[in-house]
Amino acid sequence: MLERVSRVAPLAKPVLIIGERGTGKELIASRAHYLSERWSRPFIKFNCAALNEELLESELFGHVAGAFTGAVKTRVGRFELADGGTLFLDEISSLSLRLQEKLLRVIEYGEFERVGSSETQKVDVRLVGAANADLPALAREGRFREDLLDRLSFDVITLPPLRERREDIPLLAEKFGERMARELGREVFAGFAPAALRQMLDHPWPGNVRELRNVVERAVYRHDRPREPVALVELDPFQSPYRPQPRDAEAARPAAAPAPAPAAAEPEALPQDFKAAVEGFEVRLIRAALAEARFNQRKAAQRLALSYDQFRGLLKKYDLLKPARA
Repeated sequence: MLERVSRVAPLAKPVLIIGERGTGKELIASRAHYLSERWSRPFIKFNCAALNEELLESELFGHVAGAFTGAVKTRVGRFELADGGTLFLDEISSLSLRLQEKLLRVIEYGEFERVGSSETQKVDVRLVGAANADLPALAREGRFREDLLDRLSFDVITLPPLRERREDIPLLAEKFGERMARELGREVFAGFAPAALRQMLDHPWPGNVRELRNVVERAVYRHDRPREPVALVELDPFQSPYRPQPRDAEAARPAAAPAPAPAAAEPEALPQDFKAAVEGFEVRLIRAALAEARFNQRKAAQRLALSYDQFRGLLKKYDLLKPARA
Protein backbone atom coordinates (compact mmCIF):
# COMPACT_ATOMS: atom_id res chain seq x y z
CA MET A 1 0.00 0.00 0.00
CA LEU A 2 2.78 2.45 0.90
CA GLU A 3 4.63 1.56 -2.30
CA ARG A 4 1.54 2.38 -4.37
CA VAL A 5 1.21 5.74 -2.63
CA SER A 6 4.86 6.51 -3.37
CA ARG A 7 4.39 5.62 -7.05
CA VAL A 8 1.28 7.75 -7.57
CA ALA A 9 2.50 10.71 -5.48
CA PRO A 10 4.56 12.47 -8.22
CA LEU A 11 1.57 12.57 -10.59
CA ALA A 12 -0.96 15.41 -10.64
CA LYS A 13 -3.82 12.92 -10.90
CA PRO A 14 -6.67 12.68 -8.37
CA VAL A 15 -6.52 9.79 -5.91
CA LEU A 16 -9.13 8.10 -3.71
CA ILE A 17 -8.25 6.71 -0.30
CA ILE A 18 -10.71 4.17 1.09
CA GLY A 19 -10.62 2.84 4.62
CA GLU A 20 -12.40 2.38 7.92
CA ARG A 21 -12.37 5.12 10.54
CA GLY A 22 -9.06 5.48 12.29
CA THR A 23 -6.94 3.72 9.66
CA GLY A 24 -4.90 6.85 8.81
CA LYS A 25 -6.41 8.18 5.59
CA GLU A 26 -5.19 11.70 6.29
CA LEU A 27 -1.63 10.43 6.87
CA ILE A 28 -1.68 8.71 3.49
CA ALA A 29 -2.94 11.91 1.80
CA SER A 30 -0.12 13.80 3.50
CA ARG A 31 2.40 11.25 2.23
CA ALA A 32 1.08 11.63 -1.32
CA HIS A 33 1.48 15.43 -1.07
CA TYR A 34 4.95 15.58 0.46
CA LEU A 35 6.36 12.99 -1.96
CA SER A 36 5.13 15.05 -4.92
CA GLU A 37 6.59 18.10 -6.65
CA ARG A 38 3.93 20.11 -4.84
CA TRP A 39 5.51 19.46 -1.42
CA SER A 40 6.44 23.13 -0.91
CA ARG A 41 2.96 24.35 -1.81
CA PRO A 42 -0.15 24.29 0.46
CA PHE A 43 -1.62 21.03 1.76
CA ILE A 44 -5.21 21.91 2.68
CA LYS A 45 -7.44 19.46 4.60
CA PHE A 46 -11.21 19.58 4.91
CA ASN A 47 -13.94 17.24 6.21
CA CYS A 48 -16.96 17.37 3.90
CA ALA A 49 -19.28 15.95 6.57
CA ALA A 50 -18.65 18.86 8.95
CA LEU A 51 -21.10 21.39 7.43
CA ASN A 52 -24.47 21.60 5.70
CA GLU A 53 -24.63 22.04 1.92
CA GLU A 54 -24.83 25.85 1.85
CA LEU A 55 -21.90 26.42 4.20
CA LEU A 56 -19.94 23.60 2.57
CA GLU A 57 -20.19 25.21 -0.87
CA SER A 58 -18.90 28.49 0.56
CA GLU A 59 -16.04 26.72 2.36
CA LEU A 60 -14.93 24.89 -0.76
CA PHE A 61 -15.42 27.55 -3.42
CA GLY A 62 -15.57 30.81 -1.48
CA HIS A 63 -18.16 33.57 -1.77
CA VAL A 64 -18.43 37.24 -2.64
CA ALA A 65 -19.73 40.03 -0.45
CA GLY A 66 -23.53 40.03 -0.33
CA ALA A 67 -23.87 36.45 -1.58
CA PHE A 68 -26.04 35.62 1.43
CA THR A 69 -26.98 37.05 4.80
CA GLY A 70 -23.84 37.64 6.82
CA ALA A 71 -21.48 37.63 3.82
CA VAL A 72 -20.08 41.10 4.46
CA LYS A 73 -16.88 40.55 2.49
CA THR A 74 -15.41 38.26 -0.14
CA ARG A 75 -14.00 35.03 1.20
CA VAL A 76 -11.50 32.71 -0.48
CA GLY A 77 -12.45 29.01 -0.48
CA ARG A 78 -10.37 25.91 0.10
CA PHE A 79 -9.70 25.36 -3.61
CA GLU A 80 -8.09 28.79 -3.93
CA LEU A 81 -6.14 28.28 -0.72
CA ALA A 82 -4.76 25.02 -2.16
CA ASP A 83 -3.79 26.55 -5.52
CA GLY A 84 -0.55 24.94 -6.69
CA GLY A 85 -0.77 22.32 -3.94
CA THR A 86 -3.04 19.51 -2.73
CA LEU A 87 -6.59 19.57 -1.37
CA PHE A 88 -7.58 16.61 0.80
CA LEU A 89 -11.35 16.11 1.06
CA ASP A 90 -12.34 13.62 3.74
CA GLU A 91 -15.82 11.99 3.81
CA ILE A 92 -16.28 12.92 0.16
CA SER A 93 -19.28 10.59 -0.07
CA SER A 94 -21.31 13.09 2.00
CA LEU A 95 -21.30 15.72 -0.77
CA SER A 96 -24.66 16.47 -2.36
CA LEU A 97 -25.14 15.67 -6.05
CA ARG A 98 -25.11 19.40 -6.88
CA LEU A 99 -21.76 19.92 -5.20
CA GLN A 100 -20.45 16.74 -6.79
CA GLU A 101 -21.21 18.28 -10.20
CA LYS A 102 -19.35 21.46 -9.26
CA LEU A 103 -16.44 19.39 -7.95
CA LEU A 104 -16.29 17.45 -11.22
CA ARG A 105 -15.91 20.69 -13.16
CA VAL A 106 -12.97 21.78 -11.02
CA ILE A 107 -11.24 18.44 -11.55
CA GLU A 108 -11.90 18.46 -15.29
CA TYR A 109 -11.14 22.10 -16.14
CA GLY A 110 -9.68 23.71 -13.02
CA GLU A 111 -12.52 26.24 -13.04
CA PHE A 112 -15.31 27.26 -10.67
CA GLU A 113 -17.33 30.29 -9.52
CA ARG A 114 -17.50 31.60 -5.99
CA VAL A 115 -20.95 31.59 -4.39
CA GLY A 116 -22.86 34.67 -5.58
CA SER A 117 -20.50 35.37 -8.50
CA SER A 118 -20.45 34.59 -12.21
CA GLU A 119 -16.74 35.31 -12.54
CA THR A 120 -14.73 32.16 -13.28
CA GLN A 121 -11.77 31.37 -11.04
CA LYS A 122 -8.93 29.16 -12.27
CA VAL A 123 -6.82 26.97 -9.98
CA ASP A 124 -4.21 24.24 -10.22
CA VAL A 125 -5.09 21.78 -7.45
CA ARG A 126 -4.30 18.10 -7.00
CA LEU A 127 -7.34 16.49 -5.33
CA VAL A 128 -7.11 13.59 -2.89
CA GLY A 129 -10.48 12.27 -1.69
CA ALA A 130 -11.20 9.87 1.15
CA ALA A 131 -14.25 7.87 2.20
CA ASN A 132 -15.35 5.19 4.62
CA ALA A 133 -18.02 3.96 2.22
CA ASP A 134 -18.58 1.76 -0.83
CA LEU A 135 -18.54 4.48 -3.48
CA PRO A 136 -19.33 2.16 -6.45
CA ALA A 137 -22.43 0.94 -4.55
CA LEU A 138 -23.46 4.56 -3.86
CA ALA A 139 -23.02 5.31 -7.57
CA ARG A 140 -25.26 2.38 -8.54
CA GLU A 141 -27.89 3.71 -6.15
CA GLY A 142 -27.70 7.18 -7.73
CA ARG A 143 -26.26 8.79 -4.59
CA PHE A 144 -22.81 9.44 -6.06
CA ARG A 145 -22.12 10.62 -9.59
CA GLU A 146 -20.59 7.89 -11.71
CA ASP A 147 -18.69 10.39 -13.87
CA LEU A 148 -17.15 11.95 -10.75
CA LEU A 149 -16.24 8.51 -9.43
CA ASP A 150 -14.55 7.69 -12.75
CA ARG A 151 -12.59 10.93 -12.62
CA LEU A 152 -11.54 10.55 -8.99
CA SER A 153 -10.45 6.93 -9.25
CA PHE A 154 -7.29 7.32 -11.30
CA ASP A 155 -5.93 5.21 -8.48
CA VAL A 156 -7.70 3.89 -5.39
CA ILE A 157 -5.64 3.23 -2.26
CA THR A 158 -7.43 0.91 0.18
CA LEU A 159 -6.11 0.94 3.74
CA PRO A 160 -6.19 -2.41 5.58
CA PRO A 161 -7.84 -2.34 9.02
CA LEU A 162 -5.62 -2.93 12.02
CA ARG A 163 -7.13 -6.37 12.68
CA GLU A 164 -5.72 -7.49 9.30
CA ARG A 165 -2.17 -6.37 10.14
CA ARG A 166 -1.71 -7.50 13.71
CA GLU A 167 2.07 -7.56 13.35
CA ASP A 168 1.88 -3.74 13.39
CA ILE A 169 0.13 -3.62 16.80
CA PRO A 170 3.25 -4.08 19.02
CA LEU A 171 5.23 -1.58 16.91
CA LEU A 172 2.51 1.07 17.01
CA ALA A 173 1.80 0.48 20.70
CA GLU A 174 5.49 0.93 21.54
CA LYS A 175 5.68 4.16 19.53
CA PHE A 176 2.51 5.59 21.09
CA GLY A 177 3.74 4.55 24.55
CA GLU A 178 7.11 6.27 24.07
CA ARG A 179 5.40 9.44 22.84
CA MET A 180 3.04 9.52 25.83
CA ALA A 181 5.90 8.90 28.27
CA ARG A 182 7.76 11.90 26.82
CA GLU A 183 4.61 14.00 27.11
CA LEU A 184 4.42 13.05 30.80
CA GLY A 185 8.08 14.01 31.30
CA ARG A 186 9.20 10.46 32.05
CA GLU A 187 12.79 9.45 31.32
CA VAL A 188 12.00 5.92 30.15
CA PHE A 189 9.20 3.80 28.79
CA ALA A 190 9.58 0.18 29.87
CA GLY A 191 7.18 -1.24 27.27
CA PHE A 192 4.34 -3.67 27.82
CA ALA A 193 4.11 -6.90 29.79
CA PRO A 194 3.34 -10.06 27.73
CA ALA A 195 -0.22 -10.23 29.09
CA ALA A 196 -0.93 -6.65 28.02
CA LEU A 197 0.47 -7.30 24.55
CA ARG A 198 -1.63 -10.44 24.22
CA GLN A 199 -4.68 -8.47 25.26
CA MET A 200 -4.03 -5.93 22.51
CA LEU A 201 -3.30 -8.60 19.90
CA ASP A 202 -6.60 -10.36 20.70
CA HIS A 203 -8.73 -7.19 20.42
CA PRO A 204 -10.61 -6.59 17.10
CA TRP A 205 -9.91 -2.80 17.12
CA PRO A 206 -13.07 -1.44 15.47
CA GLY A 207 -11.58 2.06 15.81
CA ASN A 208 -8.28 0.91 14.28
CA VAL A 209 -5.08 2.89 14.90
CA ARG A 210 -6.89 5.83 16.51
CA GLU A 211 -8.45 3.48 19.07
CA LEU A 212 -5.10 1.77 19.71
CA ARG A 213 -3.44 5.13 20.36
CA ASN A 214 -6.13 6.09 22.89
CA VAL A 215 -5.84 2.74 24.70
CA VAL A 216 -2.04 2.93 24.89
CA GLU A 217 -1.92 6.57 26.00
CA ARG A 218 -4.55 5.92 28.68
CA ALA A 219 -2.63 2.89 29.97
CA VAL A 220 0.68 4.78 30.12
CA TYR A 221 -0.72 7.80 31.92
CA ARG A 222 -2.42 5.57 34.52
CA HIS A 223 0.73 3.49 35.03
CA ASP A 224 2.32 4.59 38.31
CA ARG A 225 5.59 2.65 38.00
CA PRO A 226 7.28 4.00 34.87
CA ARG A 227 10.34 1.75 35.19
CA GLU A 228 8.18 -1.37 35.04
CA PRO A 229 6.32 -2.64 31.94
CA VAL A 230 2.67 -1.70 31.61
CA ALA A 231 0.75 -4.75 32.77
CA LEU A 232 -2.85 -3.58 32.35
CA VAL A 233 -4.60 -1.90 29.44
CA GLU A 234 -8.24 -0.89 29.58
CA LEU A 235 -9.86 -1.48 26.20
CA ASP A 236 -13.25 -0.03 27.09
CA PRO A 237 -13.06 3.09 29.30
CA PHE A 238 -16.85 2.98 29.69
CA GLN A 239 -16.80 -0.47 31.28
CA SER A 240 -18.33 -0.18 34.73
CA PRO A 241 -20.94 -2.02 36.80
CA TYR A 242 -22.67 1.37 37.16
CA ARG A 243 -22.80 2.09 33.42
CA PRO A 244 -26.35 3.13 32.41
CA GLN A 245 -28.07 0.42 30.43
CA PRO A 246 -30.48 1.06 27.53
CA ARG A 247 -34.11 0.60 28.44
CA ASP A 248 -35.47 -2.69 27.25
CA ALA A 249 -38.37 -2.36 24.83
CA GLU A 250 -40.35 -4.90 26.79
CA ALA A 251 -39.90 -2.93 30.00
CA ALA A 252 -41.55 0.11 28.43
CA ARG A 253 -44.74 -1.79 27.65
CA PRO A 254 -47.65 -1.88 30.11
CA ALA A 255 -47.32 -4.70 32.56
CA ALA A 256 -49.42 -7.71 31.76
CA ALA A 257 -51.90 -9.07 34.25
CA PRO A 258 -50.14 -11.24 36.81
CA ALA A 259 -50.29 -14.94 36.18
CA PRO A 260 -52.24 -17.02 38.64
CA ALA A 261 -50.18 -18.17 41.56
CA PRO A 262 -48.92 -21.75 41.24
CA ALA A 263 -49.96 -24.37 43.67
CA ALA A 264 -48.07 -24.23 46.93
CA ALA A 265 -44.90 -26.28 46.89
CA GLU A 266 -42.72 -27.62 49.59
CA PRO A 267 -40.34 -24.84 50.79
CA GLU A 268 -36.69 -25.33 49.76
CA ALA A 269 -34.47 -26.36 52.60
CA LEU A 270 -32.40 -23.46 53.87
CA PRO A 271 -28.61 -23.84 54.01
CA GLN A 272 -27.11 -24.41 57.42
CA ASP A 273 -24.27 -21.92 56.71
CA PHE A 274 -25.46 -18.83 54.83
CA LYS A 275 -21.97 -17.39 54.21
CA ALA A 276 -20.60 -20.67 52.87
CA ALA A 277 -23.61 -21.07 50.55
CA VAL A 278 -23.16 -17.55 49.12
CA GLU A 279 -19.42 -18.10 48.60
CA GLY A 280 -20.06 -21.42 46.89
CA PHE A 281 -22.59 -19.79 44.59
CA GLU A 282 -20.09 -17.02 43.67
CA VAL A 283 -17.35 -19.55 42.95
CA ARG A 284 -19.66 -21.53 40.64
CA LEU A 285 -20.61 -18.34 38.77
CA ILE A 286 -16.98 -17.30 38.38
CA ARG A 287 -15.92 -20.72 37.09
CA ALA A 288 -18.83 -20.86 34.67
CA ALA A 289 -17.99 -17.38 33.32
CA LEU A 290 -14.34 -18.34 32.88
CA ALA A 291 -15.30 -21.49 31.02
CA GLU A 292 -17.66 -19.58 28.69
CA ALA A 293 -14.96 -16.95 28.04
CA ARG A 294 -12.29 -19.62 27.46
CA PHE A 295 -10.50 -18.36 30.56
CA ASN A 296 -10.15 -14.82 29.24
CA GLN A 297 -10.56 -12.97 32.53
CA ARG A 298 -11.63 -9.65 30.99
CA LYS A 299 -14.37 -11.30 28.92
CA ALA A 300 -15.47 -13.35 31.92
CA ALA A 301 -15.77 -10.14 33.96
CA GLN A 302 -17.95 -8.63 31.22
CA ARG A 303 -20.25 -11.69 31.31
CA LEU A 304 -20.84 -11.05 35.01
CA ALA A 305 -21.19 -7.24 34.55
CA LEU A 306 -18.13 -6.70 36.73
CA SER A 307 -15.11 -4.48 36.16
CA TYR A 308 -11.83 -6.24 35.48
CA ASP A 309 -10.49 -5.12 38.88
CA GLN A 310 -13.58 -6.43 40.68
CA PHE A 311 -13.29 -9.78 38.93
CA ARG A 312 -9.59 -10.06 39.75
CA GLY A 313 -10.41 -9.29 43.36
CA LEU A 314 -12.85 -12.20 43.49
CA LEU A 315 -10.30 -14.54 41.90
CA LYS A 316 -7.83 -13.63 44.62
CA LYS A 317 -10.47 -13.86 47.36
CA TYR A 318 -11.35 -17.44 46.42
CA ASP A 319 -7.81 -18.41 45.41
CA LEU A 320 -8.90 -19.16 41.85
CA LEU A 321 -5.80 -17.77 40.16
CA LYS A 322 -4.10 -21.13 40.58
CA PRO A 323 -4.95 -23.98 38.16
CA ALA A 324 -7.73 -26.19 39.51
CA ARG A 325 -6.48 -29.48 40.94
CA ALA A 326 -7.74 -32.72 39.49
